[in-house]
Amino acid sequence: MSTAAPLMPKATAVWLLDNTALSFDQIADFCKLHPLEVKAIADGDSAQGIKGLDPIQTGQLSREQITAAEADSSIVLKLTAPKVAASNEPRGGKKGPRYTPVSRRQDRPNAILWLVRNHPELKDAQIMRLVGTTKSTIAGIRDRTHWNAANLAPMDPVTLGLCSQIDLDLEVSRANKEKPLPTAAGATLLPASETTARKEAEEAAAAEAQQKSNEDLDVSAVFAKLKQLGGKGEHDDEDDE
Repeated sequence: MSTAAPLMPKATAVWLLDNTALSFDQIADFCKLHPLEVKAIADGDSAQGIKGLDPIQTGQLSREQITAAEADSSIVLKLTAPKVAASNEPRGGKKGPRYTPVSRRQDRPNAILWLVRNHPELKDAQIMRLVGTTKSTIAGIRDRTHWNAANLAPMDPVTLGLCSQIDLDLEVSRANKEKPLPTAAGATLLPASETTARKEAEEAAAAEAQQKSNEDLDVSAVFAKLKQLGGKGEHDDEDDE
């Protein structure tokens, strides 16, 4: 039996039933369907409204293979190898639900607790993708209402084998990109008008301080001069006496 199913198996089976003399078993084997399901399609009890898909046109079978299989019912049809290898990842980069081995499922709450504590920026949907859990379980662990909350211990999901480091880093990176950018707390350049006004204020304050200092000096000089004059006058009076 072939190891891979053709593109749109039921539509391919419809075309093969309508356009070839292949047996039900041959069509069922190639399309990965049950022979009774192929018989139901031939009887019109199944796949009603499905338009047939030509496997020759899509490059999945050759006319020579079909002709040889029609002549010999023991021949098993096989998919023609594609010229370009197609990625198994769905379009848009989306992946299906992550399968968690039974032996690791008991560790999922511990992994969720680790993610909630160490990466609070992750959304519930991202945690669900990483460890294959449910939203209600995440909520229970967040608010400590999980049935086993008292016994949970945070454990790295990468170490537990629940996800890869690449997947974890990717989800964290996505979460950080969606966070609002923090306001800059460092020093920034001030506008020219503000710096000019500040400089003028500093110069004016310095000039005022200098003027006050000069006035203080002038007053001190005047008092000193008066004191000298006063002392000289008293000495002269004593001489006259």
